[in-house]
Amino acid sequence: MTIPVNQLSDPTVRAFVTALNAGDPSTVYDVLTPGATMADDGTDRDVRDWLDREVFSTRGHMDIESEADDGHTLVARYRNDTWGEMRTRWHFTVDDGKVSRFETGQA
Repeated sequence: MTIPVNQLSDPTVRAFVTALNAGDPSTVYDVLTPGATMADDGTDRDVRDWLDREVFSTRGHMDIESEADDGHTLVARYRNDTWGEMRTRWHFTVDDGKVSRFETGQA
């Protein structure tokens, strides 16, 4: 069973996932703070390079299985044209209505 994106608890995380699934880079970047950071499987990556490579150029999409931590932690089936589908965990740090950091990796 999946959670519809429009029912995610945290409005900032909801906006990020909605924009990611729509393939809308400018809205994803608008949800991020200036200087936002991220990590993939525990390794810090350049946010824009990672999003371009792993999401936007490869049609990335998240189907949310569960949420915790007031909506800041998600387990999702993530898929893109490069890697196919995998079960992933996402954790978001939200400051003043913007994502200042997100971490993702296999769940």
